[in-house]
Amino acid sequence: MESPLVWTITIAVLVGMFAFDFFVVVGRPHVPSFKESVSWSVFYIAISLVFGASFWWWSTPDKGAEFLAGYVTEKSLSVDNLFVFLVIMTRFAVPPKLRERVLLIGIALALVFRGIFIAAGAAALNTFHWVFFLFGAFLIYTAIVIGREGGPEEGEAEYKENAFTRLVRRAMPLTDGYRGVHMVVREHGTRMITPLLLVVVALGSTDVMFALDSIPAIFGLTKDPYIVFTANALALLGLRQLFFVVDGLLSRLIYLSYGLALVLGFIGVKMILEALHGNNLPFINGGMPLEQVPVPSTWASLGVIIGVLGIAAAASLIVSKRTGEHLHDPREDVGEPDPSGRDDRA
Repeated sequence: MESPLVWTITIAVLVGMFAFDFFVVVGRPHVPSFKESVSWSVFYIAISLVFGASFWWWSTPDKGAEFLAGYVTEKSLSVDNLFVFLVIMTRFAVPPKLRERVLLIGIALALVFRGIFIAAGAAALNTFHWVFFLFGAFLIYTAIVIGREGGPEEGEAEYKENAFTRLVRRAMPLTDGYRGVHMVVREHGTRMITPLLLVVVALGSTDVMFALDSIPAIFGLTKDPYIVFTANALALLGLRQLFFVVDGLLSRLIYLSYGLALVLGFIGVKMILEALHGNNLPFINGGMPLEQVPVPSTWASLGVIIGVLGIAAAASLIVSKRTGEHLHDPREDVGEPDPSGRDDRA
């Protein structure tokens, strides 16, 4: 268990990195070049890997492996989620110069909500051991759903306005277009919101929904709340830059969903096997633990995650290049996107 001082320093550093990213890197609205996006992506990934390696020095190698396994899983889930982000920004017709700012604000909101989810999940797991069974079963169910919906023919991402976005839309009148970086403006004596606020709310609240599978997934790899939080934070921190790097490759990752389905299924099974070791449910083995059940080690889990996702990504790029298959790109849709986010086409 990390001390309050370690938590304080970690959170302060992460807040500082987000502030630097917001005020320095994206302080001037612009369309980032591919070279700029790659450079920042490599920078943030390098920081994450160095942080993971630091566990060998100030903690234990197993903790380092847990962080790396969690980070790779969260990063991969984030890449899959980027396609939905692209759908949202296309639906709201976000100007290219504002996409960096929109992504970063949405990611910051998502991190705050995930922090709450992580605290609640850790408390539940520490208090009720049977929650491990629920998390494991949910991950297996999610894996089946993702596996069925994946693939080039069925991989079209759709966006449906959620309750948070509808609530914000009803709260105040909406301007007829963007007003630069402003989210709230006063026009003709009336305070109005701009589509920029709607898209930020849409991105942040949508990522909260993604947390329903990503948080249980990383708890299946480590029970340490500190590792869960830092892996999520660092995976999200470089997500903005990664979006502009893989933007052109997203539609070619035709098998990534299958890879993620296998990983989530594997983690779900691992979580249930670990839960059996501390079982106290009366209808399973008379309420006695099943300590003889084999459980994959952290290092084995790390190998499975990297191997499966690496194969899925490589196969996607190779097959899509040879056959021309790709996932549906919302920018290929006919018609002009509506800044309000509404789609009134028949």
